Amino acid sequence: MKSHFYAILSRMKNIYRWGLMRNTRQENLSEHSLEVAFIAHALALIKKRRLGGAVDPDRVAVAAMFHDTGEIITGDLPTPIKYYNADIKSVYKDIESVAQNRLISLLPEDLRDDFLPLYFPDEETAKIIKAADKISALIKCIEETVSGNREFEAAKESTVKAIKDLGLPEAEIFMDEFMDSFYLPIDDMK
Repeated sequence: MKSHFYAILSRMKNIYRWGLMRNTRQENLSEHSLEVAFIAHALALIKKRRLGGAVDPDRVAVAAMFHDTGEIITGDLPTPIKYYNADIKSVYKDIESVAQNRLISLLPEDLRDDFLPLYFPDEETAKIIKAADKISALIKCIEETVSGNREFEAAKESTVKAIKDLGLPEAEIFMDEFMDSFYLPIDDMK
C-alpha cells in the first residue's frame, strides 16, 4: 500500500503559528514541534531522574513530535479562539481527534497501532507535553519581547501563569534551571 502520511507531515513547515500577532520572526509548526519534543524529553528526564516518575523520556519526546500534526488538517487555531469558552474548546478537541484519526488512517494498517499512543498518549505523557508546549510558547514570547516586540508581553505573562497553573514540579524545575538563558545573546552563554 502506498501511503501519503509522511508527505502530509512534511507540510508542517507551511503552517505558521501566532497568526493573530505581529511577529519579528515567523515560527512554523515543524520547528515548534521539534522544540516541544526537546523540552518534553527534558521534562520527562527530570521527572524520572529527580522526582522518581515512571516515564519513558524517549517515548514522551516522540509523542511530543506528533502533538500538533493534526493542525496540518485543521490549521493553527489561535489560543484566544480555541479557549474562548467551554463549548468551543470541546468542539475543537473533537475536531483535533478527527484530524489525528485521519492522519493515522493514512498509515499502512500494520503500523497504525504503533501511532495510537503517540496521537492519544496516556494522561501523564499528555501533561508533560502540555507543559512543554506552554514552555515553547513562553520561549517564543521571550524571543519576541527581547527583540522589542511588545505585542507578546501579555501573552508572556499569561503563559507563565498557565505553566504555573499546571502544577508540574518538573516544569518548575525546568523553568528555574533553563529559562533565564533565553534572555541572553549567544555570546553570553558561556
